[in-house]
Amino acid sequence: MAVTPGMIGEASLTVDQAHTASALGSGNVPTLGTPAVVALLERAAVHAVRKGLEVGQETVGTMVNVRHLSPTPIGKRVRALAVVTNVDERTITFDVSASDSSGKIAEGTHQRVVVDREQFIWKAASRGI
Repeated sequence: MAVTPGMIGEASLTVDQAHTASALGSGNVPTLGTPAVVALLERAAVHAVRKGLEVGQETVGTMVNVRHLSPTPIGKRVRALAVVTNVDERTITFDVSASDSSGKIAEGTHQRVVVDREQFIWKAASRGI
């Protein structure tokens, strides 16, 4: 594994109805929902480390600590950024943030763990339905 501090990933989306708090069940407002913000931040983190993983490896999220700072309306574009700040064996820590054209809308930290993809899927399947 060649994941190192300083690696950066980005992800973006244009807010539509499916991303709203109303649609996601996290509130009754037609603005970008916190679950969609978290998913976007995770996507940026995945992009940050993808090139540093070996064949058969994947990362899975294990911790999210995010402050959703400002509302974003439907139609506005949001950009997420994830920067690797620490690598401790298989655990990778990121500083994450998201912004729209009006400024920062979210910030926090995120951790992911490197796993063997096939073993992880097998383990999940062995837990049954």
